[in-house]
Amino acid sequence: MNPPQITPALLRGMTQPRTRRDFFRVTGLSAAGLALAACGVQGKKAAPPKADAVQDYWSKQSKHGKLVFANWPEYMPEDQAPLKKFTQTTGISVEYKEVIQENAEFFGKADPVLRAGQPLGYDIIVMTNGVQLQHMVELGYIVPLDHSRMPNFLANAGDKYKERAYDQGNQYTMPYSSGVTGIAYNTKYVKDDITSIEALFDPKYKGRVGMMADAQEIGNFGMFALGVDPEKSTEADWKKAGEKLKQQRDAGIVRKYYDQSYIDAVSKGDVWLTMAWSGDIFQRQLAGEPVKFVVPEEGGTIWTDNMLIPKGAANPVDALTLMDYLYQPAVAAELDEFIQFVTPVPAVQDLLREKAATAKGEDKKALEDMVDSPLMFPSAADYAKLRTYTTLTTQQEQVFNSIFQSITQA
Repeated sequence: MNPPQITPALLRGMTQPRTRRDFFRVTGLSAAGLALAACGVQGKKAAPPKADAVQDYWSKQSKHGKLVFANWPEYMPEDQAPLKKFTQTTGISVEYKEVIQENAEFFGKADPVLRAGQPLGYDIIVMTNGVQLQHMVELGYIVPLDHSRMPNFLANAGDKYKERAYDQGNQYTMPYSSGVTGIAYNTKYVKDDITSIEALFDPKYKGRVGMMADAQEIGNFGMFALGVDPEKSTEADWKKAGEKLKQQRDAGIVRKYYDQSYIDAVSKGDVWLTMAWSGDIFQRQLAGEPVKFVVPEEGGTIWTDNMLIPKGAANPVDALTLMDYLYQPAVAAELDEFIQFVTPVPAVQDLLREKAATAKGEDKKALEDMVDSPLMFPSAADYAKLRTYTTLTTQQEQVFNSIFQSITQA
């Protein structure tokens, strides 16, 4: 069994003052869950859903007036105003639980329950695109969605959120929020406008470059540097990317392969430029720190946290009603003002701009910063450069990880 991997979703998230994913707590307390997930998945792969079977399932379901929503910490306003308004509008009560700390840990606990045909006790769960979500789909652990019950999603979701490589046609998932992996640099030390991923390989920054330790994250950037789309990559591409990253390491360009601690390193100037997550940099920019974020012209990674209904959910109609409700622009705007990540509803930007126009003082400045930030609202040009992670079978995971871990763990 391979050792458990720290995935991008474990580390990612906003830093102080509000952190959605607590790295130290997760790595200290979820080792058993990580170990379970690292062993690979057991069970029979499920066939893709057939339209008539999906219709038959949903025709037998009815509204119960309640649901249980399992999410990550700090991913809903403390007063849960969006959920309270949902209850007032629909009469459906919501029991909201912040019980998901990390994808591998959560999957490690959910797998034996779902494999045994037992319900998890949640009607909605939120998981990041990646290996664990792929396993959930392959093993038939997710209820296929009824698009006839998703009018708000179909009307208001951005086109990019209807074309996800990991769930074509949104058969199983609806995006909750997204973030971007790109390049951050400290403008106190780097005077050039960084536009290319090649800056991370430039000898003039020797010893001042930060790279991520996670295999999927660094693997993507190695492939971007070669002009390879990770979503369409082959084992041969991974090996070529590994060679380029090895050359970068052996030349002494990389100061360190980082986890979440990269953000402090670039803020302090320990590294001058680094791979980075958009939410972290936006928070540091709000704090006035001299850090800039860019999606390199060769490409960047977009990750998405997705709402889904687990097999055996007691209240699927109520769950899908809430999932679709969150795609009303006004509701999505209220949610994104708190989350400050990338929303799947483009109309949110205009609504926050309207709110900023009538706000005053610090509230006005904060709203204007959100509206104008490409970290919350990537441009069309940025979106065109964004790709997700390589889709891997369990066997391919071992090959992929061995290539890129040989770089970061040497």
